[in-house]
Formats: sequence, structure tokens, C-alpha cells
Amino acid sequence: MQCQLIINGINSQVMRLYILTILALTGGVFLAIQAWFNSQLGSILKQPVLAVISTSISSVVFGIIILFFFEKGNIQPIITASVPWYLWFIGGLFSVIGIFIYFYTIPKLGISKMIALGLCGQLIFSLIAGKYGWLNLPVEPITTKRLMGAIAMIVGIILINIKE
Repeated sequence: MQCQLIINGINSQVMRLYILTILALTGGVFLAIQAWFNSQLGSILKQPVLAVISTSISSVVFGIIILFFFEKGNIQPIITASVPWYLWFIGGLFSVIGIFIYFYTIPKLGISKMIALGLCGQLIFSLIAGKYGWLNLPVEPITTKRLMGAIAMIVGIILINIKE
């Protein structure tokens, strides 16, 4: 009986990991799609900043819709005093800068090159930030296995960007 509970627990953990992996991959696909649509908007407008503003406004609208449809029972009163003031804004600042860079560079570099280079930047930053525990992240040492994986991904990114 106890073995069966352990097996069921392991199976549910594996299933949860599969679902989270699929969600993460789907999130990446959605980010690539939104980058393409919004870079097109920025190109047509000849103003990537207007595309960033449009994206931000529509993100707020869709975020509110998702909040009310999917988080109805989980909405807690916000205790603003417990949240440092900068956390309300700094994510938006980095988001606007990152989105602007994507919108500006995709028409010039192409979507696959921009996404690949963006992933490379994320990969390098995540390894360094994890190693030192920046941004209150848990410390994750750079092991040989993680380093080899990062090198393999960077080589893949280089291969994607080489013109034939």
C-alpha cells in the first residue's frame, strides 16, 4: 500500500513536470509569435515605441480578463505596504526596453536570428544570475553538465545564425 502511494506520488510529479515543460515550450512559442506580430506593427507604424505602448495596453486588458476569469477565487486584497515601491515599476521598465529591442531588431535581423540571440542572452544571464543568486534567485552552481548544455545551446544558436 505504501509503495503504491510512493509510485503514485512519483507518477504525479513526472506528469506535473511534463505539463510544466509543455507550458514553458508553449510560452516560448507565444513569445515568438507576439514578437513577430508586434514587430510588424512597429514596422508599419515606423515607430517601435508605439508598438510597445500598444502591446503594454493590450497586455493590461488581457491580463485583467484572465485575472477575473481564472483567478476569481484567488484574488486577495493587495497589501501595498509589503511590496517595495520599485517592484511595481521595474519589471515594466525592463519589459518595455526588451520589447522595444525585439521590435526594432526583428525587421532588420529576421525573427529566427533575433529569437536565437535573445535566447542566448537569456541563457547567459540566467547562468550568471543563478550562480550568484542575483534578484533573490536560488543559488544554482554552474556545474560541468549545465555548462556543457549552455555551450551546446550557444553552438546551436551560432549554427542557426550562419548564412548558408
